[in-house]
Amino acid sequence: MGSAATRLMVLRGNSGSGKTTTARAVRARYGSGLAIVSQDTVRREILCEAHGPVRATPGLIDVITRQCLDEGFHVILEGILSAGRWGELLHRLADDHRGTSRFFYFDLPFTETLRRHATRPEASEFGESKMRDWFRPADLLDGLNETLIKQHSSLEETVHTVMTETGLEQQPAR
Repeated sequence: MGSAATRLMVLRGNSGSGKTTTARAVRARYGSGLAIVSQDTVRREILCEAHGPVRATPGLIDVITRQCLDEGFHVILEGILSAGRWGELLHRLADDHRGTSRFFYFDLPFTETLRRHATRPEASEFGESKMRDWFRPADLLDGLNETLIKQHSSLEETVHTVMTETGLEQQPAR
């Protein structure tokens, strides 16, 4: 899937850790030709699975990611994407992708994700209790080398890390 020239970037971590903000900043810097596949967008907006079981989300994310790569887009797949539920799918995407695939895990303490969540537009949709239920510390994927994004990494530093490790800094936008 994809080509030697396409990039797959997977941004994973707990709710409120900065994945969506980073994905948008990478695309703003890179420009056209980079698709963002957001777990929340697929789950909540496309499928309206906000409160029920997440049955269709993995398959749809798989199809969207593969199609975008096959069409020549670089892809940022971002979401909580817990290792237990998503590990197999993420391994398949990495194994099947012919280009560069890099994984980034936003490794922040619960108190920091809670602080960041309070600044988001969806802060009123769910609070500390729900975030605590979802929180999985050090939820790393077995067998995939994930770059850790720590609490004190600024947005600019994080964007630079993603773009440098994937080679996007040197690539012109489409």
